[in-house]
Amino acid sequence: MNRAPLKRSKILHMALMGASDPSSDAEASEEKPFLLRALQIALVVSLYWVTSISMVFLNKYLLDSPSLQLNTPIFVTFYQCLVTTLLCKGLSTLAACCPGAVDFPTLRLDLRVARSILPLSVVFIGMITFNNLCLKYVGVAFYNVGRSLTTVFNVLLSYLLLKQTTSFYALLTCSIIIGGFWLGVDQEEAEGTLSWTGTLFGILASLCVSLNAIYTKKVLPAVDGSIWRLTFYNNVNACVLFLPLLLLLGELQALCHFAQLGSAHFWGMMTLGGLFGFAIGYVTGLQIKFTSPLTHNVSGTAKACAQTVLAVLYYEETKSFLWWTSNMMVLGGSSAYTWVRGWEMKKIQEDPSPKEDEKSSLGV
Repeated sequence: MNRAPLKRSKILHMALMGASDPSSDAEASEEKPFLLRALQIALVVSLYWVTSISMVFLNKYLLDSPSLQLNTPIFVTFYQCLVTTLLCKGLSTLAACCPGAVDFPTLRLDLRVARSILPLSVVFIGMITFNNLCLKYVGVAFYNVGRSLTTVFNVLLSYLLLKQTTSFYALLTCSIIIGGFWLGVDQEEAEGTLSWTGTLFGILASLCVSLNAIYTKKVLPAVDGSIWRLTFYNNVNACVLFLPLLLLLGELQALCHFAQLGSAHFWGMMTLGGLFGFAIGYVTGLQIKFTSPLTHNVSGTAKACAQTVLAVLYYEETKSFLWWTSNMMVLGGSSAYTWVRGWEMKKIQEDPSPKEDEKSSLGV
């Protein structure tokens, strides 16, 4: 049976969804009973929440635990990339040996492909490194607010790099996020818990997350639209680029003097952190597959709210009303932006040729 060639947008959709054909997935989902679909969605969303929240708390332990006293954030990030690389290669080998049991793309290291992805890998390194550095210097409760400017950078970079304008309502939601961010910074400073270093790393992490999304779309064709191949090459490049950083920053020397270097518990927790780092990519794609990108963003916002509450309870912190208000502004602004963009995309699909007076309503 002949098939029409796939467009790049459909390839990206398939890569994110992990499906061979979006139309076949839609038909299959319609055949499933409602209760079964609801149970699957509940399980997938719960898996995403548990994996994401556990990864944040575990990384906080590895990066800033008084009992561990490990001051090597670059090494922690490097080790997680190494675990992800080995897992990708291991699953690829297993899929080749057992074709029916494991569905995973074949991974062969091509230096030309690795070089073509290198610019994205640099951004990827910045994203995961600044994320971990932000988490090292700020509390888990403030972590989401500290990295909340990703949406704002998405809008800004879309205009600067892609010349895409944004509607007034979307800009309004961004202003709410910015207001929540500054109120959160103000309240952290008022309580004496603000780390300007951690806040700066959070802003840089938000910038890198936005750049990563843009460059990912550009380099996906180099890996045949496969997110797993891109993950493999990104982490291979990261492992190589991290090595000189470990030497320059003296982390290898610090690691040699680390008291728990021979502890099985330490390496177990480090490996578990790498497993969570690998798993979050899988469960994110799984959640998008069983729900939608819009629902995934809403779920992520709700998860961030639950994570903040859990952090306050776990670390027995007391927060002011304005501090909670800043979190609600950030989460509310992010949810509103997701809803506005979803509504706008639906409107464009229904009316692909907007009138000139509708175009004039778009802002910067």
